[in-house]
Amino acid sequence: MRLGVCYYPEHWDRNIWREDAKRMIDLGLEVVRIGEFSWAMIEPAPGVYEWNWLDEAVDVLGCAGLKLILGTPTATPPKWLVDTHPDILAHDREGRPRQFGSRRHYCFSSDQYAAESRRIVTAMVERYGQNNAVEAWQTDNEYGCHDTVRSYSPEAAKAFRKWLQFRYGDIAALNEAWGTIFWSQVYRSFDEVDLPNLTVTEPNPSHVFDFYRFSSDQVVAYNKMQVNIIRANSPGREIYHNFMGHFTDFDHFRLSEDIDIAGWDSYPLGFLDVEDYPAAEKEKFMRQGHPDFAGFHHDLYRGCADGRLAVMEQQPGPVNWARHNPAPLPGMVRLWTHEAAAHGAELLCYFRWRQAPFAQEHMHAGLLRPDNSPAQAYEEVQRAAKEFVDLKTQNESASFKSYAPKVALIFSYETQWMSEVAPQGAQWNYIRIVMQWYSVARSLGCDIDIVAPGSELDKYEFVLVPSLFHVSASALEAFSKTRATIFFGPRSGSKTETIQIPKNLAPGPLQEIFPLRVTHSESFPDFHTEHGKFAGEKVFSHIWLDHVETSLAPLVKSETGAGLLYRSDRIWMFTTVPDENFLYLALTAAQENSVGNIKSLPTGLRMRANGELQYAFNYNAEISDLPSQFFPDIPTTLIGAKTIFPADVACWRKQQN
Repeated sequence: MRLGVCYYPEHWDRNIWREDAKRMIDLGLEVVRIGEFSWAMIEPAPGVYEWNWLDEAVDVLGCAGLKLILGTPTATPPKWLVDTHPDILAHDREGRPRQFGSRRHYCFSSDQYAAESRRIVTAMVERYGQNNAVEAWQTDNEYGCHDTVRSYSPEAAKAFRKWLQFRYGDIAALNEAWGTIFWSQVYRSFDEVDLPNLTVTEPNPSHVFDFYRFSSDQVVAYNKMQVNIIRANSPGREIYHNFMGHFTDFDHFRLSEDIDIAGWDSYPLGFLDVEDYPAAEKEKFMRQGHPDFAGFHHDLYRGCADGRLAVMEQQPGPVNWARHNPAPLPGMVRLWTHEAAAHGAELLCYFRWRQAPFAQEHMHAGLLRPDNSPAQAYEEVQRAAKEFVDLKTQNESASFKSYAPKVALIFSYETQWMSEVAPQGAQWNYIRIVMQWYSVARSLGCDIDIVAPGSELDKYEFVLVPSLFHVSASALEAFSKTRATIFFGPRSGSKTETIQIPKNLAPGPLQEIFPLRVTHSESFPDFHTEHGKFAGEKVFSHIWLDHVETSLAPLVKSETGAGLLYRSDRIWMFTTVPDENFLYLALTAAQENSVGNIKSLPTGLRMRANGELQYAFNYNAEISDLPSQFFPDIPTTLIGAKTIFPADVACWRKQQN
């Protein structure tokens, strides 16, 4: 994995660019990402281009030996463009324009903004597309950040109507799909359909879901427009985008079909603070981040782009945007760096080179402080860079063998949207449930691929489906063909593609491979649990309960007699949301040697194999020993030792069979 940094030459006096470039090389960095917020500097007035500063920056960085990733500058349209064409602005859920003064102030559905974007991207790519220093491009920046995927503007309304007409063809088909006979919502033409906001009470869920689908498609189409320009004018250069953590407003699998490498922006401490983790976990991992946050996103975005992964922004110190912004525990920046490599990342860029002393992010740490002195992470990056060189040297002659993950986890953006539209219970949170399943599997030492519904599953031995509201024909075929052990969570197969109840009831199409039918469902407040016995232990579940008709005997029954877990041959199905111990016991009971001798890792310790290299990461603030039952014969380590210090890493070469 190569190391890089995010750099904003326009923020600094030109006299220090050359010294910055030299220090980057001396630190062990190879790649620099620039340009993604530079529109107003490139085009300070309509049609007036000022390239000199960017020409010089590209030349200085390239001549120093750095390779450049240029970002298209469309995330920040300049003030003159907004004043000339105010219709490019997105509107919030209340119908108010989202004004100039920060960033991402555009609507994906604006034809005018699409035209302006084509113009500036074409100009930029034509100028630098053949430059030897430019090795790749990044489209825009963090699509959808700050709740900007779903725009409620007049432009979005017009585009939504066109999208609906293309999807349904006939207004009668839309009325049928949405069930508009309910509450007398019937439409006579597509022109009558408004956006699903500002209604008296909840809007039609099928209407909202289609709007979410449409909004995702608008992002995909906008990105594809930029990709086509880059492909035509800069052949041979790869294309990235930088996704975000726990962000699900558009389908990253679909967008990644058009790019080469899925990047994401890794801020483990910021997200630990803003996400709904238990207080005890927040306290334990306050300076380290949740042990599965980075790993989950590495695996998700690697799966989006067919195995190609990059970290475009890595947190190097305190951020500025969370409610509380602690500094990483010494060693964590190095740990996050190695963890990205272990999960298959090809590139990791730190955000940013130098802390800015001004504007919205002036409290966001960089590798350098504003006075040019090294910040906390500087020495950790230097150490990691040297370790990558050493690993390469030590393994150049090795005969590597692929160790592909044997566990797949199905992640569905449409299930997330359906959960938002029709949660049927305040405690239901799809992404939290998915993270719980992922965490339990990782605590068992499993390497995991995260894949889209309908993906080929033949190479896996375990398939985890925390929930999948709509089971498509391709997903059903994949489940039917694989010989893997499959675990389904509750509500799987419970909806049609327009959020209706299947005619044969839930789990809908899954009844072809699992003999069970849901008669009715309950959702519970947070103080209620269902409990039964499994593997000699008392087990608990919560949030949801499906009541079913089936010829199968339940493996676990609640104290009230409701079945909580069923099995039919290789397929297991929960009717409820199991707590971590219940899920752990079920997975270990089902292993049958499929994924090795499963035992639970100590809290805060995580493993990951990449090819022949096995890694261990200690997310604890105290020393942790690698458990002997996992690795009784660990050879000489390449990095670290069997006793792993807080925020430290161990790496060794796996034994050949």
